[in-house]
Amino acid sequence: MTQHRDDERIREVRIDALAYGGDYNPDQWSEETWHEDIRLMKEAGVTMVSLPIFSWPQLEPEPGVYDWGWLDRIIDLLHEAGIRIDLATATATPPSWLLRAHPEMGPSDSEGHRLEFGSRQTYCPSSPIWRENVARMTRAMAERYGEHPGLAMWHISNEYGDHVSRCWCPESARHFRRWLRDRYGDLDGLNEAWGVNVWGQRYTSWEHIETPKKAPGPITPTQLLDFERFSSDAMLELFQVEIDVLREVTPGIAVTTNFMSMFRDLDYWDFAEREDIVTDDAYPEPADPTSHVGAALNYGLMRSLKGGRPWLLLESSASATSWRDVNVPKAPGKIRVESLQTVAHGSDGVMFFQWRQAKYGQEKFHSSMLGHRGERSRSYQETKALGNELRLLEPVRGTRVRSRVALVVDWDSWWGSSAIESLPSQRLQWAQQARAWHRALHTLGHPVDAVRATGPFDRYDVVVVPNLYIADEAQALALCAFVENGGHLVVGPFSGVVDATEKVHDGGAPGPLRDLLGIEVDEQWPIADGLLERIAYGEDLLDVPSWAEWIDADADVEVRGCYASGVLSGRAAVTRRAVGAGSAWYVSAMLTHEGMLPVFRDILRSSGLPARDVVNVDAEAVTRTDGRTDYTFLLNHGSSPLAFELPASGTDLLTGTDLLSGADASGTVELGAYGAAVIASPHAEAIPFLSLTDPTDPTE
Repeated sequence: MTQHRDDERIREVRIDALAYGGDYNPDQWSEETWHEDIRLMKEAGVTMVSLPIFSWPQLEPEPGVYDWGWLDRIIDLLHEAGIRIDLATATATPPSWLLRAHPEMGPSDSEGHRLEFGSRQTYCPSSPIWRENVARMTRAMAERYGEHPGLAMWHISNEYGDHVSRCWCPESARHFRRWLRDRYGDLDGLNEAWGVNVWGQRYTSWEHIETPKKAPGPITPTQLLDFERFSSDAMLELFQVEIDVLREVTPGIAVTTNFMSMFRDLDYWDFAEREDIVTDDAYPEPADPTSHVGAALNYGLMRSLKGGRPWLLLESSASATSWRDVNVPKAPGKIRVESLQTVAHGSDGVMFFQWRQAKYGQEKFHSSMLGHRGERSRSYQETKALGNELRLLEPVRGTRVRSRVALVVDWDSWWGSSAIESLPSQRLQWAQQARAWHRALHTLGHPVDAVRATGPFDRYDVVVVPNLYIADEAQALALCAFVENGGHLVVGPFSGVVDATEKVHDGGAPGPLRDLLGIEVDEQWPIADGLLERIAYGEDLLDVPSWAEWIDADADVEVRGCYASGVLSGRAAVTRRAVGAGSAWYVSAMLTHEGMLPVFRDILRSSGLPARDVVNVDAEAVTRTDGRTDYTFLLNHGSSPLAFELPASGTDLLTGTDLLSGADASGTVELGAYGAAVIASPHAEAIPFLSLTDPTDPTE
């Protein structure tokens, strides 16, 4: 698709406090209830609400006939109460009259079945009819409310791709063919890229190309990969339709669309380039005691999408959700610690879905700030306390997270390792590998940023690449320059395997990374389900449950670990090569979490970074800074107490307590169940690193 370059101006969200509040659906309630809501919002410290996300049918009940009165009144009431508005364009889903008038704009699944109206997002992203109406509604909203003093920012659509991220309808097929023409120029270029001489798949007409519906057997890998790319781009084009209108009508107002954390289906690097602020919807699983670890990776991506700028948590749950098979509520205290975690990782606020719990519809059992019991609900009591506590953290707003470690996030490799059939094993996929590597770094005490495979890497000492299945020369050159300049690179298995057209690199893996790493992969060696191999790493014996590789290492490569069982016994498994002022590591196996810890402790310390000896998966320490003051968040995500060692004196913003400054100071901060502290201290050149003193769970 044609590359779009927006102007370089960054538009700020128009709010002078940490954003606190949630989605608000006043059209579901009486106007008498609105006044009660605003009273309770003020008591809870609410500073911003999102509306009217799903209200197109109420605003335009029939084509060209608008009813703005109710929205005018609630916006004015909120503004008078000092509550800012994240104003949605109301284009999250089409009204029934639009879809019934134009059934061809509805989406189809991979078997060609048309999806029916009755839920949300009943549209094909490529439909010109949908795009025309979206632009029309966005313009109507912008012209009516663009100058309202309560407007904080524009909220475009809602959770793109949540229900329909791919469409296989005839309109999508036509759009796919146009996208392919733009990418490859002519049929010869496409046939070459797709490798169609295998299985007789050569195309002799553009009209013969369809979206990759169900076929008798495995589909051409490059067609599948290109459909993933196209589908992300199609949604991006739809996003740009609204951006263009808002830039024209309200050029000074920030725009966003709410992401869904580490979401496979859309390349958020591309989306973030188009908007002013990154916003995210985050729903860690309350039933998973380690869900905060995955959340930390999601938040690392969010703050990194615009180069470390603060982002905004736009949705979270006050307790249980409504869409899991079993919707477990959050234990008392979890709302607070999970919310503070998002602020620790760079969010300039905490927003929930939603303010008042619904009485009807698909989300009536989804928790809200104000539960079904009203003021007496536990969720209101806890969120009210949180809202007032967030006021104490106002100095943190606008600061940036400090990190010396980054993880490469590459959507091509994600799609290639999960959408393509006929791989050596389906047990190694990008997301699984990325989360495993991040968990090891997190457990050892490091917040982790995200970065493209081409950088920039200049802020980091260590860059990890859990998997780069699809690799090119530009990425290899950027990674090599990082190492030569003193950086430490760690590359995981099944990397550098194919190019952007799914062709295996000459000489096999790791392709363009071969000279940097100093190794060659002779064969991928997946391990059959139910079996287990091992790696000898110093004095540790590490379990390898699903993936290994037969690698040959150059003479200047240091072997740090060898396979200790099976056919590969005695062969190199983990290697390190000194390059310039830095080093390049290769980890050829998938390891268990326990096995990852000694490897990454070795990598961190060899790279000059600290790593915890005593580890506890419940413990987290993250520092934000403005260059003058460091704000270090200490978080206990578990129900058992733990303690952090303090390297310097400071003041806990949450309690006002001076630490390490009195005669009775112990040099530690003890946190109870789901406890937190935010330590303000003078900015230090080295990032504060806090060790643990409680060996509650040394294996985690």
